[in-house]
Amino acid sequence: MPDNDQTAPVLTFAQLDAGSTPVAGGKGANLGEMTGAGFPVPPGFVVTAQAYLAAMDAAGVRAAVRDRVVDLEPSDTEGLAAASAELKAQVRDAALPAELRDAILGAYEALGGGPVAVRSSATSEDTADTSFAGMNETFTNVDGPEQLLDRIRDCWASLYGERVMAYRASRDVPGEPAIAVVVQRMVDSDASGVMFSVDPSTGDRSRLVIEAAFGLGEVVVGGQVEPDTYVVAREGPTVLEARIGTKDHKIVRGDDGADLVVALDGDEARRPVLGWDRVLELARLALRVEEHYGRPQDMEFAIEGDEVFMVQSRPITTLSDEHEVGEGGPTGAPVVTGLAAAPGVAAGRVRILASPQEGATFQDGEVLVAKMTSPDWVPTMRRAAALITDGGGMTCHAAIVSRELGLPGVVGARNATTALRDGELVTVDGAKGLVYEGDVVAALAPPTPSTGGPGAGQVVVLPPMAGEVEPLATRLYVNLAMAERAEAVAALPVDGVGLLRAEFLLTEALDGVHPKALLARGEQGRFMDAMAEHLLRITRPFGTRPVVYRTTDFRTNEFRALDGGAEYEPHEENPMLGYRGCYRYIRDPEVFAMELEVLARVREETPNLAVMIPFVRTRWELEACLEAM
Repeated sequence: MPDNDQTAPVLTFAQLDAGSTPVAGGKGANLGEMTGAGFPVPPGFVVTAQAYLAAMDAAGVRAAVRDRVVDLEPSDTEGLAAASAELKAQVRDAALPAELRDAILGAYEALGGGPVAVRSSATSEDTADTSFAGMNETFTNVDGPEQLLDRIRDCWASLYGERVMAYRASRDVPGEPAIAVVVQRMVDSDASGVMFSVDPSTGDRSRLVIEAAFGLGEVVVGGQVEPDTYVVAREGPTVLEARIGTKDHKIVRGDDGADLVVALDGDEARRPVLGWDRVLELARLALRVEEHYGRPQDMEFAIEGDEVFMVQSRPITTLSDEHEVGEGGPTGAPVVTGLAAAPGVAAGRVRILASPQEGATFQDGEVLVAKMTSPDWVPTMRRAAALITDGGGMTCHAAIVSRELGLPGVVGARNATTALRDGELVTVDGAKGLVYEGDVVAALAPPTPSTGGPGAGQVVVLPPMAGEVEPLATRLYVNLAMAERAEAVAALPVDGVGLLRAEFLLTEALDGVHPKALLARGEQGRFMDAMAEHLLRITRPFGTRPVVYRTTDFRTNEFRALDGGAEYEPHEENPMLGYRGCYRYIRDPEVFAMELEVLARVREETPNLAVMIPFVRTRWELEACLEAM
């Protein structure tokens, strides 16, 4: 049992347990609890929340800070930004009382000095109902007494970041904000990651999930790389599947003591982070931690040499009893897994297509399966119940268009075109990146009126997660491509359209005909009218918010596929680097002039239209293009 006297301003992990949250914050309390339970936790200490409040009292700013926070409105972006800047400055400028300074430096010396991690631990953090995950500051490789004291002040100030204050207000977190700071021996991580003692995306309590990458764990929790993902059956445990991610860099301690980003080449980036024995060792550790706490846990680990360390554990706050295994979930394992690209659940017959030219064979309500899609797939995609691709990521064409069409989508599945068969009935869960055999829509989503029987494309589009919109200091722009989605997207709290690709609109306006063929036939008027109408359907709903239109960037192989294209397009071995973008406009000004006429019409009515020129390779190309504009 820890020492019951927790009134000192600095407490070691051995003096803390799960009941110490008011003193040590959620992170500090959990590290103390795990230390007391015998789990491998790097040693450390906590500068208590009471020490923070006492420091603010001594500086004479506590009352002012407390009163400033009371009446903040989370939807008032400008008010939050002003309050945040003011409060953080007040906290950072507060001098540390001599007694507290001595206690911190004494504990640091007892820890052995050297590099440490300095981590915020808010008193409402990592509890059963709130996580504050990633909102308060964390610093790695902090070395030396003065740097340590500065980073502690920075952690205190992060209590008044805009996102933190908005989250507190939106979740009705009561009481005066207070924060503890964890100081912990730095693990020189060869590998690190996160573990969930149940599957967090499906709620499946028969499995646990481990994600890992090389170096420090911030590349995993911050989403900087695609980590390795290991799915493990809790019974045994046994490894069910492993997805080896592309980890293009890692963060390690540099020679100067600071964090160093190290690029990883192709072979190293795709090398598995963990061996099977290590995966099972971590799985057993995760199960022990869950058993100790009595509920599913979200944990962080670090590996240095042969040693595994636990550096955090908190309850998983997104589970509900509705996700128990055998209650509302399919009984079979998914036949294909990939990235969750677009939410929704749909059942339909598989149709594997090698090119958009095969679209005539596609029946309405089938599940489209392809290696990858491009703009000329859109007409077929519109008729699909769902989409699955072998390649791609969360920002690829297939993912973007699936989301805009409200089409359940799974991308990056790698083997969908070989693992699935034409005519096979499957269910696509786009929110989880899973494809199941048969029609199991009813097991994956709430009952809804069916649009048809099995194979007819029964679709259930799940609503987005509820909750307050957090104000951001960064302007938030969307990618948009479909005119029919503009009004719905414009109703969202976004600052405009950052990328409107011409190709999606051109596909419809050209109606399958090459633009030079249109000019030769004298049909350019019909094209320009259709194109202007499509563009105005997008620019109008956004009012004064900018809509950035990227001009035509079809490649030669894509243009050749259009009616009449073979007559006007050269053959290129590598169209990706060839006759496209800005250079094409200079060599073929007639087609570009037609597009500029459309933009001029639209801009006269809606001045919020802006233009982006793609694939600019030289200065003279851009100058000539701008002169034409």
